[in-house]
Parts: sequence; structure tokens; C-alpha cells
Amino acid sequence: MGVDEEGTLERLKALRRELLDPKIAEHKGRIVKTTGDGLLVEFASVVDAVRCAVAVQQAMPERDMGVAAGSRIELRIGTNLGDVIVEGDDLYGDGVNIAARVDAGGVFVSNTVHDQVRDRLPFVFEDLGEHRSRNTYYCGLSQFS
Repeated sequence: MGVDEEGTLERLKALRRELLDPKIAEHKGRIVKTTGDGLLVEFASVVDAVRCAVAVQQAMPERDMGVAAGSRIELRIGTNLGDVIVEGDDLYGDGVNIAARVDAGGVFVSNTVHDQVRDRLPFVFEDLGEHRSRNTYYCGLSQFS
């Protein structure tokens, strides 16, 4: 953003329009809110959430072909399954906070998500053990590989 704010904003808008919004719709997700360059998306099915996350991350290398390393957009995608508080059209609570605090690259899932999808999806997960990120501890995170 610091080097080319307008160009970065245009690339983010194109990413939303061309990849994120269609994939979220395809997997029956609902964008709850946007926060600058972030999205909070709700899915009725944790399987659909993980499928969507993987599809998005798998599409990113092709989008980055021909883009200088310093100009690429790297996504942080975290999925969590937990209680949330619904207030109007917004969501709050630990179910939201945990998913929002992951590092860039790959797809990170909480143990709860992994327990729900491991026998239902053809993905290989790597146990990352205890992980601390942005003041939140993650135990037994798995990463799509």
C-alpha cells in the first residue's frame, strides 16, 4: 500500500470482483463485513468454508503471474467454527476473533474445523502444534498443503 496506494486499491477491487466474491457465492458464503482490506465471511457449512478458502488460495499463484513480488497480494485465510453473537447484520465473539488472527499464506483451520472436515475433504493437513499469533493462542492448527 505504501508504495502505490491507488494501484493496490485497484488490485484489491479486482481481486474481490474477479475471484473472492464469485468463490464466496459459489460456496454459499455471505460477506458479513469488510474492514479495509479484510473480509469477514460466514458459511452455513464448515466444509463449504474450507473448500472456498482452498479454492481462493489455489487461484492466487495464477493471478500473481507477471506481478512483481513487491506488488503481489498475499491473503491470510483462517477458518474457525464457534459461537458468535449476531447483532443486526454483524457477528461478534470468539468464533470471529480466532479466525481473524492468522498469518499470511495458506489456509489455517482451528482444531474444531479440522475435526469436522478431515474425513470429508480430500486435503492433506499438517498439524502445526501450538501457535501464537497476534495475542491469540492456537493449539493444533492445521494448514492446507
